[in-house]
Amino acid sequence: MHDDVTRRRSVADHAAAVAEAVEPALAAARGRASARIDVATLLTQVGAGAGLSPRVLARDATAAAALPGFDNSQMDGYAVRSADLAGASVGDPVVLPVVAPVPAGTQPPTLEPGTAAPVMTGAPVPAGADAVVRIEDADPPRFPDPATSAEVRFAVPVTRGTFVRTAGSDVAAGDVLVPAATPLGGPQLGALVAAGVTTVEVAAPPHVLLVSTGSELAPAGAPLGPAQVHDANGAALTAALGQAGARVTTRVAPDRPDALLRVLADAAGDVALVVTTGGVSAGAYEVVRQTLTDAWFGHVAVQPGGPQGLGTVTLGSGRDVPLVAFPGNPVSAYVSFELFLRPVLAAATGASPARRATGRAPLAEPLDSPPALHQVRRGALDTDGRVRMTGGPGSHLLTHLAAATVLVHVPPGVAHLDAGDLVDYQELR
Repeated sequence: MHDDVTRRRSVADHAAAVAEAVEPALAAARGRASARIDVATLLTQVGAGAGLSPRVLARDATAAAALPGFDNSQMDGYAVRSADLAGASVGDPVVLPVVAPVPAGTQPPTLEPGTAAPVMTGAPVPAGADAVVRIEDADPPRFPDPATSAEVRFAVPVTRGTFVRTAGSDVAAGDVLVPAATPLGGPQLGALVAAGVTTVEVAAPPHVLLVSTGSELAPAGAPLGPAQVHDANGAALTAALGQAGARVTTRVAPDRPDALLRVLADAAGDVALVVTTGGVSAGAYEVVRQTLTDAWFGHVAVQPGGPQGLGTVTLGSGRDVPLVAFPGNPVSAYVSFELFLRPVLAAATGASPARRATGRAPLAEPLDSPPALHQVRRGALDTDGRVRMTGGPGSHLLTHLAAATVLVHVPPGVAHLDAGDLVDYQELR
């Protein structure tokens, strides 16, 4: 099913179409492939910078131990029996002898009736004690020298349980600690370690086959033949897909249908998504459009990145997987990824942020835009918080994209903006 190139989808409509096509395949891939990994190994990988997006739990992680594991003090103060302070008042304070302090990491003896034990934040509340009085609410409001005998005065009663973190009040052993589909960031890993979890089952990253099409392309690092260029799209999108949580296999296919079909036939059996660049316009050698005739090909009302494709392809394993086809100009391909695929992929893998941070700032210079299109320009914020363009609107200006820190959005219907006019942007880094 083909689309007349004069009929243009809106950016929002095409983004929704990509999400509808891709989300089920990514969810199915996450359900098919998972692996159990030691939490200690995962922490080592994180510390070494292995992977730029968090792993995602494939199954619920349950607490191996209760949190907290014992009653402990929420404050620096005195562990007491609340019954001992029942009659305390300003005019008639309760005076208790001070017993040995309880530092964190020590197991204290039972607190005898009519005594108070200095207790530090996080330290165990002694058996027999049922409340903690903050040090600033005691008289004197400081701890005595442990080597000397001392007394402490309390001028108000205390309620049972005050400033006591009860064992299991956060989570009980066996309870779900971190549910399935949660990305394992810092708070989640901290909770797993605290609750004694030693292994978790994580979803394998979805496998994306990235195919750069064009007889003029040479893989990164390969020598160039006559009229050839290196595959910038493969390099840029491999990194971008990896940062969004995917495992990527990159291939280069010349502008021949048999070559493209062979790449698809040779694809690994666990490929969940095929992404192509190039070959989607109306030229004479548009290999993706001319080969994958069951897909939709048309135009989106955006600059750069107007020509797009979307559908399914059959791999050599006989499996049908989604196809997302981007144009071949490097800036067009990268902007297309940011607009249409990255939000879906990042949401599925737990990559952070799932959606790029956005903002609004004044322009540092005037800007022209085709009024029928949603223009996406590359820019950066200057020291005054203004948006300054990094290069022009051309879709071949790859070095200017490399210098950009934001994508600037100019909506349809706007032909010109002056310096000082506000524009919306999304961050790239």
